[in-house]
Amino acid sequence: MIRFYAPDIETDYSLPEMESGHCCRVLRMKEGDTIHAVDGKGFAYECIITDANPKKTELDIISRLEEKRHWKPQITLAVAPTKNIDRMEWLLEKAVEIGIDRIIFLKCARSERKDVKTDRLNKILVSAMKQSMKATLPEFCGMKTFKEFIKDLSTNKDQSIKIMGYCSEEFPRKELVNVYEAGKNVTLLIGPEGDFSPEEVDLSVKAGFIPATFGNTRLRTETAALYALAAIHVINDLRINN
Repeated sequence: MIRFYAPDIETDYSLPEMESGHCCRVLRMKEGDTIHAVDGKGFAYECIITDANPKKTELDIISRLEEKRHWKPQITLAVAPTKNIDRMEWLLEKAVEIGIDRIIFLKCARSERKDVKTDRLNKILVSAMKQSMKATLPEFCGMKTFKEFIKDLSTNKDQSIKIMGYCSEEFPRKELVNVYEAGKNVTLLIGPEGDFSPEEVDLSVKAGFIPATFGNTRLRTETAALYALAAIHVINDLRINN
């Protein structure tokens, strides 16, 4: 089943221009056809096309169904993007497929990439949401400096379990499975390919982050992020099933 993204469907009763073009030009759908749309806020809609306009496809809503996330805790991923942006695009796609609530890109002291094109990345998030049959679009916060990120945590009095992937053995580390408690909100912190600077490690620990190891092999930034995210879901799934 093909899904369309229509964030304002309940007030506008239509598909955005890009989705309208795909619907009418590519799929050649017409008046009277039934389509399915999601608003990115957790709701799915069954609709009938009333005007198959490739600029703005008008709709009548037949039904509205809430589709709850298949995981309960809030999962935030804060990661320093790699120089090769293709690897970050792959990470975003897979993170959405697995299940994520909030994504933050970090500008760290040893980061090789200082900015990103948020429009393209948002399109990847929308595409992954639709492809994986979800109705909730993760919040993408764009790029923040490391200090801004830490300051935001303090300002918002974040109470999640905070886990920092850390490569160096200079600081005591724990296994991720011994840090995370099933059912709890979590913030995963993944550094750049050159790892965090000593100052960033110090700031993280003072902010409540627990340095953790993700096994016995060194992982690329995007692999470490996906490993940690998948592990959180597995731990929660085991709790539910047991």
